[in-house]
Amino acid sequence: MKILMITGSAHKNGTTAMLASEFIKGAEEAGHEVYRFDAAFKNVHPCIACEKCHNTDAGCVFQDDMNEVNTQLLAADAVVLVSPIYYYDINAQVKAVIDRFYANDSALHGHKKAVLILAMADDTMESADGAIASFKGMTKFLDWEIAGTVVGVECADVDALQKTDYPAQAYELGKNL
Repeated sequence: MKILMITGSAHKNGTTAMLASEFIKGAEEAGHEVYRFDAAFKNVHPCIACEKCHNTDAGCVFQDDMNEVNTQLLAADAVVLVSPIYYYDINAQVKAVIDRFYANDSALHGHKKAVLILAMADDTMESADGAIASFKGMTKFLDWEIAGTVVGVECADVDALQKTDYPAQAYELGKNL
């Protein structure tokens, strides 16, 4: 299985990075191929709804690092979104990539699995409700199968995360995808 993972955190050794690494470890042990796109370290312009991608054969007007991910996105059997929770939703780096899915809209409908992995310092699951609702809406629109979620609460730092079973959940999700 080909898996595209899109991460959003700018913390290379932070909580979401650790969860992403555990998922990858499990997925690769199961024989899956994972391509990781760290959006926080890439140049991805936000969609401006100009419609050039739909009205011409030229594709998106922006020639940026999204070109790199588009090839992987179209070939992927599964898409994994990994984000910290910022103000009750996924962060802007992941959202910018998702919004740019629009250029490939018709080619993305159906035939993919989707995974959501979140980490946050807050101590209540309700703080992830916005991100989960957006994820469910996107997967419903694209007719993707939700293959699993991991929501790490009270994970302000790696030390706190390591005291939980969230890394093991991410690993198992990758292994059993």
